[in-house]
Amino acid sequence: MANRLATAISPYLRSHSDNPVDWFPWGEEAFAEAVRRDVPVLVSIGYSTCHWCHVMARESFSDPALAAVLNDGFVAIKVDREEHPEVDSVYLAAAGAFTQNLGWPLNVFATPGGRVFFAGTYSPPVAVQGNPSFRQVLDAVQEAWRSRRSDVESTAAQLVEALAEAGSQHAPTAGQQYDSPVSPDPELPTTAELAQVVFELDAYEDTVHGGFGTAPKFPVAPVLRFLQAMDAPLADRTLKVMAASPLRDPIEGGFFRYATQQDWSDPHYERMLYDNALLLDAYTTAAEKQPGADWAKETALGIADYLMTRLQQPEGGFGSAQDSESTVGGVRTEGGYYGLDAGQRAAEVPPAVDLKILTGWNGLAIGALAHAGSAFGENGLLDSARQAADYLLAHHLRADGTVVRASLGGRVSEARATLEDYGMLSAGLLRLGTATGDKRYSAAGAALLDAVLEAGAEPGESDAPAGSVGTAQKLFVVPGGGDPVLAARGLLLEGDVSEGAYPSGNSAAAEAAYLRYRETGDAAYRSVALRALAPLGPDALSRPIGFGAALELMVRLRAEARSEGGPGF
Repeated sequence: MANRLATAISPYLRSHSDNPVDWFPWGEEAFAEAVRRDVPVLVSIGYSTCHWCHVMARESFSDPALAAVLNDGFVAIKVDREEHPEVDSVYLAAAGAFTQNLGWPLNVFATPGGRVFFAGTYSPPVAVQGNPSFRQVLDAVQEAWRSRRSDVESTAAQLVEALAEAGSQHAPTAGQQYDSPVSPDPELPTTAELAQVVFELDAYEDTVHGGFGTAPKFPVAPVLRFLQAMDAPLADRTLKVMAASPLRDPIEGGFFRYATQQDWSDPHYERMLYDNALLLDAYTTAAEKQPGADWAKETALGIADYLMTRLQQPEGGFGSAQDSESTVGGVRTEGGYYGLDAGQRAAEVPPAVDLKILTGWNGLAIGALAHAGSAFGENGLLDSARQAADYLLAHHLRADGTVVRASLGGRVSEARATLEDYGMLSAGLLRLGTATGDKRYSAAGAALLDAVLEAGAEPGESDAPAGSVGTAQKLFVVPGGGDPVLAARGLLLEGDVSEGAYPSGNSAAAEAAYLRYRETGDAAYRSVALRALAPLGPDALSRPIGFGAALELMVRLRAEARSEGGPGF
């Protein structure tokens, strides 16, 4: 059996390289093999700091008997969702047709053409409380494939059609026409409508423990930043409670991904780069708004220290996350390391860091450190942001101007960069240029933004001003296109604007356009930001938890329009 994962860029894939499962990485080879053997495909998606991914790897994917079933009846593909976010997005959307409990590990069963006909998340090694074992799931899928092939393929085809229709509803286009007699720019939600969102979030607040809802509890940093933009007291209330809660590590700084209990206790102890970058921004803003709020500055500087000492690598880039599991006193434990004091931790090996450098998430960290360094007069934070920016520009930007999605130890992943990579890095570089006065960073950020605008231009329109490109094309287009394996099978979702824990690619690119407008005064970039956000208005107002970054930028655009007496507001 070939070991195809041993040299993978992804540490997550490498962790599965010794499994008895005959894993393939994401790519054409796996699907060609499924066609040749006429067997279904298992696309198993996770990431290196995912606790239940580790559990299922130990319980099921390391079991020779279960691996034999997989190898005999399936082609098994292992995917790192952080390396291939488009793959994760497509299959997560499809999985929603089969289970409401979405998460990772995500185990999707598809035809040799990649079309999903069944999906689930973690499955135990033996049936528990009505949940079938993974072996039972495999047997059921095989039975359906052998005995009810026409039904399976019909289900798969209908699901692809439904997802394609849903994915095209909100994609902003470059040449949309609008009804405003004053300006070609579209209307954003009104100030009253945005204030109503704050009222609804207030009603959703947990007034006993802070935060939103019951359990599990996530920091939802984009929503907190929207509340800050609205000057809503709920933002500070939530940030202050979180800073004093078990969700934050008071020794090393930084926040865990989420808490399983309503009182913020029993966290899932993985620490993600994106969460900590966005929360650094939020706590820095809280400190700026209230100069005497020592809790905000202390928390912000603690996060910054965590980013620089734990996630930043010697060459400059930031690793994507730190694991929840480690070995303490010779015993494997989830979170046990974080129950130790500083002295006790010094005697233990800390949880492993996923050293994979992701372009977009590094852009978030660069921007947040630039913000904090400027706000607090901390040159060390600005230096850290510069080091990361210099590494990304040297190693994640190709000669043709296209962007690398991920790298590890200087090796570059074959995964295609996504809009979040272009948008987040562009915005981070523009923020760093403003904070340092270094025009080199501003120019590099502007070039990335212009690249996704020019890629959406009609033939012959590449010289048109930003914001006027295209007549019917997508507003933001990734140069070179999306994942080619998905595209070849008609599975690539266009115009995905969903967001939650961090901004969508659309929101990130719109922020870059707004920052470029602030830097240059070129109204064409402001128009780009407006057109990217306006189609999201109805969904953002009805589901604000899923559109925090878009809402924040809407507030900033409205505030600026009022101060300048802009049209349409």
